[in-house]
Amino acid sequence: MVRAAVLPAVGAPLEIAEIDLPDPGPGQVRVRLAAAGVCHSDLSLSDGTMRVPVPAVLGHEGAGTVVAVGEGVTHLAPGTDVVLNWAPSCGGCHACSLGEVWLCANALNGAADVYARRASDGTDLHPGLNVAAFAEETVVSANCVLPAPDGVPLTDAALLGCAVLTGYGAVHHSARVRQGETVAVYGVGGVGLAALQAARIAGASKIVAVDVSPAKEELARGAGATDYVVASDTTAREIRALTGKQGVDVAVECVGRAAAIRTAWDSTRRGGRTTVVGIGGKDQQVTFNALELFHWGRTLAGCVYGNCDPARDLPVLAQHVRAGRLDLGALVTERIGLEGIPAAFENMLAGKGGRALVVF
Repeated sequence: MVRAAVLPAVGAPLEIAEIDLPDPGPGQVRVRLAAAGVCHSDLSLSDGTMRVPVPAVLGHEGAGTVVAVGEGVTHLAPGTDVVLNWAPSCGGCHACSLGEVWLCANALNGAADVYARRASDGTDLHPGLNVAAFAEETVVSANCVLPAPDGVPLTDAALLGCAVLTGYGAVHHSARVRQGETVAVYGVGGVGLAALQAARIAGASKIVAVDVSPAKEELARGAGATDYVVASDTTAREIRALTGKQGVDVAVECVGRAAAIRTAWDSTRRGGRTTVVGIGGKDQQVTFNALELFHWGRTLAGCVYGNCDPARDLPVLAQHVRAGRLDLGALVTERIGLEGIPAAFENMLAGKGGRALVVF
């Protein structure tokens, strides 16, 4: 038995409970978690913004050590350090055939499976976003793990599984920020902090961080922001003033709210690019008129998992970490146990802090 944070029903509070994990079956591995990041997507799953079969163990950003392997798994062995990959590509769907593995149609098929049972009453449990990282140990498909990069502490490596891949990929793969361009990042959470660092790595000349909290300015500047704007009705105007009245070349929205998306668009220069990373609800409606779409000539793009191929991008990120260009520890503002996850959710709702990291 292992301890886990269980979501009993959508909208219900998490419960710390003991669960029974089976031995890994064919093509599966059992992983002892070293750390798991608390992502806004976990909050969105718990409150019903995103659908998840319940009861479930959430958590999709993690790293740990393989403790057992099932039949047919030959590329992994007990003792191997790994990073969890919550969206493994199937390699056979239309998106995968185009090389767009981040849009794999079958990536989340495993989330509907029963992977464990509650020890107290035998209730079936589902693995939230495939990997169920809010637990001391988990059993996942072998294609849901990647070798942890050498030279990166395992607890820090957990952040590579979602926040860093998403923020880095949004800047480098979706928005394709070029040397000397100006960038605005909306939302200074875990993904936003990663995007700020990625913009600095890309050589952006001006990096404007935007958040509702004035308290996050130091955190944002430490990640690479050259300017900080507290979100308000005048945000777009302030950003244009910082960029010679033009607007930024690239705006990266990491909030997932209609008002933030609209403001990010308004703060982008004519012909610029606006990338939406944040996951909003269906009730968050963003409106544009036909004339402005023509006149401004901007590009508005969604971004899933940073448009990343984890197998390709994880080694690149590791190189940046080892070279000192990417500081994973700077994303973490709180290290907690499983019991601290509900409070971390509350902090996210209140716009506080960066990434909370569950350390086992």
